[in-house]
Amino acid sequence: MLCRFYLPNQGARVGLLRDGWVYDLTASGRPHLTTFAALLQMSVTQPISALIQDVDLGCLPTLAYRELDRAPGAGHAYLLPPVDRQEVWAAGVTYAWSREARVREARAKEIYVRVYEADRPELFFKALAEKVVGPNDWIGLRGDSRWNVPEPELALLVNPACHIVGYTVANDVSSRDIEGENPLYLPQAKIYRHSCALGPVVTPADEATDNPNLGIRLSITRAGERVFAAETSTGRMNRRLDDLAAYLGHYNDFPYGACLLTGTGIVPGDDFTLQDGDAVAIEIDRIGVLRNTVHQM
Repeated sequence: MLCRFYLPNQGARVGLLRDGWVYDLTASGRPHLTTFAALLQMSVTQPISALIQDVDLGCLPTLAYRELDRAPGAGHAYLLPPVDRQEVWAAGVTYAWSREARVREARAKEIYVRVYEADRPELFFKALAEKVVGPNDWIGLRGDSRWNVPEPELALLVNPACHIVGYTVANDVSSRDIEGENPLYLPQAKIYRHSCALGPVVTPADEATDNPNLGIRLSITRAGERVFAAETSTGRMNRRLDDLAAYLGHYNDFPYGACLLTGTGIVPGDDFTLQDGDAVAIEIDRIGVLRNTVHQM
């Protein structure tokens, strides 16, 4: 597994996670291991595993993963979101449950049914890399919304050729009342500060199948008590992952690669909204757990 992490006085680093230890690949001095952008560019011609297999890990500095798995702070090392120069996009209405939830909340109900059944998927811009938060950071609630939910999603890391090179965990935080009032308000409901969380690590695609069936679990804790829990799997998606990645690349350029969220199959009920101080945990098989706290903006 790969990750990005921060080191005091050194900045962002690329790491390899093995057996609870993170090897500082950036310390190898190889240009393609200095940033995720450089690594994704090189992955167009070689698998990621091939790009790191001849690195002598014994010569690299290491940190215990548990030491990195904590809230951001300038004075200590911590995990960063697994994007640096990549745009983040998202697909919508890729699960039947998501379609049904959007139909319930929306005034223009038929558009969600039509896009679920169409060949062309819904794709929309979500965030620039600098607007993304990583594990143990906070996710935000808009001050002009009364109904906010997390959306747990599998995220694809794609290279400039829009080939899938890795998988990570995503939280597409959304203001459902704003989107439900008018679908044209979707950018305001989806795109704002601290509305996108990614992490904690990336599982390279050459360590998984092209369309893996991965379990996804969401848990929300409030004042120490679990107030919501649900699970689904990517096997319930109505789309192929490689098709979503291909559509993202139609008549578009991503010189540093991109990150594509693949939609949610878990939607809390109409009577649930996130609150300030909630703790959100999203777990995806073979990747890990993305944890974030909720902050009222």
